[in-house]
Amino acid sequence: MKISVLTMFPKFFESFLGMPLTKRSVEKEKAEIEIIDIKSFAKGSFRNIDDSPYGGGKGMIIRCQPLLDALESVRTENSTSYLMSPKGKVLSQKKARELSRKEHIILICGHYEGIDARAEKYIDEQISIGDYVLSGGESAALVIMDSVIRLLDGVLREGSADTETHESGLLEYPQYTRPSDYNGDRVPEVLLSGDDKMIDIWRHTQSLLLTKKYRPDMFERYNLSEREKKLLEEAEASTSD
Repeated sequence: MKISVLTMFPKFFESFLGMPLTKRSVEKEKAEIEIIDIKSFAKGSFRNIDDSPYGGGKGMIIRCQPLLDALESVRTENSTSYLMSPKGKVLSQKKARELSRKEHIILICGHYEGIDARAEKYIDEQISIGDYVLSGGESAALVIMDSVIRLLDGVLREGSADTETHESGLLEYPQYTRPSDYNGDRVPEVLLSGDDKMIDIWRHTQSLLLTKKYRPDMFERYNLSEREKKLLEEAEASTSD
């Protein structure tokens, strides 16, 4: 897939582009990433990219011309454009999956007090990464790129993302590594047993317990089977003994 990022601060993305996961996705030709500097599309002797809002108010607004010219420079018939915006639908794992199946996504990073509202009709969709305010859309674009790139076939080990938090509607189970005993704190014996069936049951039960404890909102939305209800009851009974 191709990812184009429209930004006023292209250097913001340099570190991310050098990360192992990102580099691997590019080297394997799973992802093509381009960072477009909106400032290079500003016209006039002062090359202004922003201006004061009509009607008064604090802050500056990104002008239509440089933003839309930058967008048209990368847009194709197979592109879908997304504005990083608090008005957008909040990013979810389901949405990240949807984006990962696109041929070309364009991520538009606003700044200052936002963009001229007239430019919004030229953009396909708006996305938010949460109910809080950022100084610009660059951080949101990074979050989206990271969540999408890791889902591309061949970037992670096969099946690595399948059991992660939010993929199944549950939090991921606890993970452990060597040593098996750290200052008297031992890895659960079932994980050392070699019994794959029992390990799977333990992991799924832990996911249920953790979700119920830490994300009751997710747990309420999860459709428990009768078998899962029984596993949960048994696990909660054993911890209360």
